[in-house]
Amino acid sequence: MKEKFYAYIESLQDRICSSLENIDGRASFLEDLWDRPEGGGGRTRVIQEGAVFEKGGVNISKVHGPLPKSMQAYFGVGESDFFACGLSLVLHPVNPMVPTVHANWRYFELYDKSGKVVDQWFGGGQDLTPYYLFEEDAVHFHAVCKQACDNHRPEFYTRYKERCDSYFWNAHRDEARGVGGLFFDYCRPGEDLSLDQWYDFVTEVGDSFLPSYLPIVERRKDLDYSEAERDWQEIRRGRYVEFNLVHDKGTLFGLRTNGRIESILMSLPPKVQWRYDHNPKPGSREARLVEVLKSPENWVEKK
Repeated sequence: MKEKFYAYIESLQDRICSSLENIDGRASFLEDLWDRPEGGGGRTRVIQEGAVFEKGGVNISKVHGPLPKSMQAYFGVGESDFFACGLSLVLHPVNPMVPTVHANWRYFELYDKSGKVVDQWFGGGQDLTPYYLFEEDAVHFHAVCKQACDNHRPEFYTRYKERCDSYFWNAHRDEARGVGGLFFDYCRPGEDLSLDQWYDFVTEVGDSFLPSYLPIVERRKDLDYSEAERDWQEIRRGRYVEFNLVHDKGTLFGLRTNGRIESILMSLPPKVQWRYDHNPKPGSREARLVEVLKSPENWVEKK
């Protein structure tokens, strides 16, 4: 399974990067191959200073070796070996009318001292972080996510949408990072689904990424915007950074397993503002966004 899934994310990385370069029209992805001393490595691809994307990364990696003691404590196991692979992407657009997007799909194996697999699971999801709320964009993104889920189990969308709303919550700000999407983890083979069935589900969600996001980019990338709206985008990016550095499990896992720092932190936007006690004007579009982020909505019901 680990080789099968890694081959899938290699192909998915190629497809996503090609599509993003086409829609940007100016910038291309720079590729950076890297090795991890303890075992494994990855293929980082970054796009910068484009016509549409100010900065973005679409990275794949597979790492293996002894599980660090900090992660042993996290998983509640003793000395073990592990294997992990996945694709992680974040795209920060130039135009504040275009939302930032994040996605990740991953697979993990844990071994005993004899090398036998003692645990294995999939995880992942995708979520949208707008700076200005266009309800039809949130509805579209969630509708595509729901269809991918419905093709496997009718309860998946509600379950993983709620987990996304819970996970991408900036507790210290008491607000969501964005308008959500899907989040799932520890999808293990069992009575409900086999490992191959979980693979089919996760890869369908992965395949749904481009249809969920690119139509939104096409609708918004050429809209006019002001310097004040650009300022708001950079202020909201600050909240994005706060979540990634304080709460995000993927960032923490990478740092604790001696991952490649540049690849782990590629999710951070290039220009950010933190203004002391900044609050948007009541009744403004900025205030409307904050209002929505205080209480997650059921977007597919608005379709």
